[in-house]
Amino acid sequence: MYAFTYHNPVRILFGKGMIAKMAPHIPAGARVLLTYGGGSIKTNGVYEQVSAALKERSVLEFGGIEPNPRYETLMQAVELARREKIDFLLAVGGGSVLDGSKFISAAVPYRHADPWELLSKHAKIKTAIPLAAVLTLPATGSEMNSVAVISRESTRQKLAFGSPLLFPLFSVLDPETTLSLSPRQTANGVVDAYAHVLEQYLTFPNQAALQERQAEAILLTLLQEGPRVMAVPESYEHRANIMWCATQALNGVIGCGVPQDWATHGIGHELTALHGLDHAQTLAVVFPALLRHQRVQKMEKLIQYGARIWGLEESESSVEQAIDKTEAFFRSLGVKTRLHEYGIDDRDFHSIGRILEERDGRIGERKDIGAAEVEAILRLCA
Repeated sequence: MYAFTYHNPVRILFGKGMIAKMAPHIPAGARVLLTYGGGSIKTNGVYEQVSAALKERSVLEFGGIEPNPRYETLMQAVELARREKIDFLLAVGGGSVLDGSKFISAAVPYRHADPWELLSKHAKIKTAIPLAAVLTLPATGSEMNSVAVISRESTRQKLAFGSPLLFPLFSVLDPETTLSLSPRQTANGVVDAYAHVLEQYLTFPNQAALQERQAEAILLTLLQEGPRVMAVPESYEHRANIMWCATQALNGVIGCGVPQDWATHGIGHELTALHGLDHAQTLAVVFPALLRHQRVQKMEKLIQYGARIWGLEESESSVEQAIDKTEAFFRSLGVKTRLHEYGIDDRDFHSIGRILEERDGRIGERKDIGAAEVEAILRLCA
């Protein structure tokens, strides 16, 4: 196990009715900017609950943050926050709203240059506006981590950034807010959480026994609860288990002291930037192909994964079966696993590999995936 430092300051308010209990955690004199997405919070009762909780606060609103939040939209919120002297952000929505709000948090005080430098140059974040979250779509874990991913439409880029200053002060996780999610949103959340665990688990052994078992517990719970929530979407208990799995998948705990991959996410981000696929859709497409391409490098963990998660024989001959079962799980949720199913051909495969290598160097847990390997992986999932 590698040496590590772990710190997570996020207070979690989990369960029914917890939106009403968040007010004491917001400074009494705060000027709050309420951020949200397409407006579903105004039809599912969440907006009313949040408004009631904030009735003693000065509140402005900024809606319209897109899935795969766009820099161009977020800069409008930055200008509003600067003009109105906002000093607290409350993000109400899924991971895209939370990620967008993290960018707003860092960009408002970043006045000396283009805030895109926070992503393109990884400029140091020295100060940020405090933020908190009311989660309505479990998937990204953004409610309990300090990273975000932002898209820029004008340059067709999708980049990540982070800082300890971007941990939410608190996050409200009420599973009832997820009862109105569509089947597509629900399935995407399950796939996203599952892929987050695989990025930290399917690498190579380094004697981190507890982290492995914690990761396996999340995977097994998602395998159990994913089909259940798709079959009975009105179930509070299924929704609650999915919500807590998604948070635990990317709050840093299972990543402590272990090698991590994230190549699938890097490739997926480019597919989203170029073709507009949902983030989880790209993960369901790329992950099985990447595992097939990297099966030799990941052999030991793939054998363990097949045995502990899928009940397969501990042998090299079971590896392909474990990958097939993973792909079948994604498809069972209604998420496609081939690029041609989205009408995407091979015209961008070479450029995606080149862009990734030029920007990030060689990727993967062993840094052995470059432009040629990315292109080969994309051809496996065509």
